[in-house]
Amino acid sequence: MPPPLATQQLTKTFGDQQALRSLTLTIPAQRVVGLLGRNGAGKTTLLHLACGLILPTRGTCTTLGRACHELDTPELTRLGVVAQEGRFLEWMTVAQQLHFHASFYAGWDRGREQRLLKELELDATRKINQLSPGDQQKLGIILGVCHHPSLLLLDEPMSALDPIARTQLLSFLIDLVREDGSTIVISSHLLADVEKIIDWVVCLDRGELAVASSFDELQESYAEWIVTSAQGRLPKQFVDPSVLVHEGDAHRARLHVRPGHAAAASQFAAQHDVVVESRPLNLEQLFPLLIKERRPAA
Repeated sequence: MPPPLATQQLTKTFGDQQALRSLTLTIPAQRVVGLLGRNGAGKTTLLHLACGLILPTRGTCTTLGRACHELDTPELTRLGVVAQEGRFLEWMTVAQQLHFHASFYAGWDRGREQRLLKELELDATRKINQLSPGDQQKLGIILGVCHHPSLLLLDEPMSALDPIARTQLLSFLIDLVREDGSTIVISSHLLADVEKIIDWVVCLDRGELAVASSFDELQESYAEWIVTSAQGRLPKQFVDPSVLVHEGDAHRARLHVRPGHAAAASQFAAQHDVVVESRPLNLEQLFPLLIKERRPAA
């Protein structure tokens, strides 16, 4: 089976601005992928290319085995898309919009629709133009998942949701992988939330690929070391290529390092006559390191 999403030397320009630069990437199947990057890194451009809303300037983008410029009914009915700001028929009620949308999908799941309406506390009788931004985002999520997509693309799907709704959405996305075997690509700046469900990380920087790796491998590659010295002899800066971040004083320092495995910690402790306590890094701590390592001059 072809990968759900793959690119080869993918480049996209808008006038004199280059949004993606020779991006070669393969998204593995049945993964929950965190698509990370600073504003303007090319995340939304990649998602728009993947669903055929825009076309490559150069290179290729293949979605569900088909080039993005050739996507047709067999692929589009297996594709789910949730945009940051949905576009709806605002004069309709929620129920009418759902009924209209469902008419395009033979496998629309009314049971899932009703379950999500209840769990997300969305009133189906309300008109869309009366909904808050958060409720409109809930509607977009329901529209994107009730046809059992094989590939689900989410662009900042939680930006307008309250903490309770975000927790409910994350729980549902885990169920979606289990029930449908879906591949999910979620672009979000809410890294603490995304970390709870992703198992793969794709990080873009200035339109180029910085990292594509399993989340477990990243956490095994980096670490936070709490370094202490009873004699108060820690240097202001450790001259060691493994140290990426150094904060602290002569008695105690917090380091972010790569590699972060136990053997490296033991070697560092012996070399500098210190005590090292190793801790895993969370996604918010990892993200700036992924960018920093790619462009150390910054």
